[in-house]
Amino acid sequence: MKWNFQHRIIILMVMLLMGITGIQAQHGRKHAAFDPKKFQVELEQYITTNAALTPGEAARFFPMYRQMGKKMRMLFDEMRRYRHINPKDNEACEAAIRRQDEIDIQLKQLQQEYHARFMTVLPAYKVLSVIRAEEKFHRQAFRRMHK
Repeated sequence: MKWNFQHRIIILMVMLLMGITGIQAQHGRKHAAFDPKKFQVELEQYITTNAALTPGEAARFFPMYRQMGKKMRMLFDEMRRYRHINPKDNEACEAAIRRQDEIDIQLKQLQQEYHARFMTVLPAYKVLSVIRAEEKFHRQAFRRMHK
């Protein structure tokens, strides 16, 4: 069988499409889109299990926890905006450093405030278990993302 130019082009196109499809499939498996709602559900399930929260405790705790998370995300979002400062603009860099330091302090104060609130609905040992479970969950999620 003689391969004419059209046959070669068709075979090349098919191989190219198969390659692209394979790459997309591999890429999709490795880096699925982040789903914040799914992440939140998994986090709350992990905390509930690891801190041994009863259904009643979870019902009182998680509304406060979500409120804290929302406030913290707002501060993280503000901090993220400072990544785009021109390093050659010394005054802007100085202002960015000072503001990021202020945000760090605000984040810690927010945690301190909410940890005290958490202890009004949970015993201190469970609040500490929640804090540890949250840290462990985030470390595991980070490792999964970077595999």
